Amino acid sequence: MADKARPIVIAYDGSDYAKEAIKQAGEQLREGGRAIVLTVYEPLGALTFVGAPTVVPEEFEEDVDRKARAVAEEGATLARSAGLDAEAAVEQGDPVWQRIVDFADEHDARIVVMGSHGRTGVSRLLLGSVASAAASHTNRTVLIAHVRSQPSGERDT
Repeated sequence: MADKARPIVIAYDGSDYAKEAIKQAGEQLREGGRAIVLTVYEPLGALTFVGAPTVVPEEFEEDVDRKARAVAEEGATLARSAGLDAEAAVEQGDPVWQRIVDFADEHDARIVVMGSHGRTGVSRLLLGSVASAAASHTNRTVLIAHVRSQPSGERDT
């Protein structure tokens, strides 16, 4: 398959970091062909709380899915504005990084684009990094975009 026929997969969560990743992808990969803007969310049943039931009402799952689709559509719109031929996709996954890697494999992506929250120290240890986990578990090229200066209203703590 010709390289441009293989899609660019852009992991998008609606954050300023993900928006910066789309902007940089548009600048660097504008002539890159098709892009799939992927939003992955964890199934609510995967989130356990001590003493709480793990059965989640269907309407809650549907609401989360609907909101994830809105986020993915927003990302696809931004990608199209950045010059990419983009479509939106939504997947459930736990862990999120694994679903991103598997999706890229399933679609034979030629590159995976992600934003990085730039966590360091304790916050990285406790919260982890979806971008670094995905990058370290794939053989595909990964573009991890960093925001030039930290967006207002978002702080790593």
